[in-house]
Amino acid sequence: MEKSQQVLIMLRQIIRATDLHDKHISRSTGLTPPQLLTMKTLRDQAPMIAGNLAKEMGLAQATITSILDRLEKKDYVSRVRGTEDKRKVWIELTESGLELLKGSPTTQQDTFVRQFDDMNTWEQSMIVASLERIAHILNAQHIDAAPLLDIGQLDRTLRTDVPAYLNEEKDPDS
Repeated sequence: MEKSQQVLIMLRQIIRATDLHDKHISRSTGLTPPQLLTMKTLRDQAPMIAGNLAKEMGLAQATITSILDRLEKKDYVSRVRGTEDKRKVWIELTESGLELLKGSPTTQQDTFVRQFDDMNTWEQSMIVASLERIAHILNAQHIDAAPLLDIGQLDRTLRTDVPAYLNEEKDPDS
């Protein structure tokens, strides 16, 4: 097998693994991975204002606002106007948000970051350089992307109107 074929297979495996893990998180929590990561960030650092949360997660403020709107509708986060500065709105998890996090699975992103950080600096640099080259080969280096391991729009809603068989963890290529 040619090396280019091997790389394409590995890229496909990464994409599929991310997709399958997204579906697992969605089924077990009712949240998208970005929503779950937002809640985990709030658990660790709340209360926060939306701008600081967006910066911490590497997301646009509009994206984080949309994610927070969905989490607030589910009663997982609350927004409280500041008492000293009424322009600031503080965000924190609700009791039901904290309860949901207790049983939530580890995200693929958490696993990746932990294992990547444990690597030697030279190994990290090799991976970064290789991925930069691949992004360039695919003409993807100019695409705006947040530092989240996820597929699709980050502020999407879960589709509950699809048949159950579409949520099965089967590879459509097999």
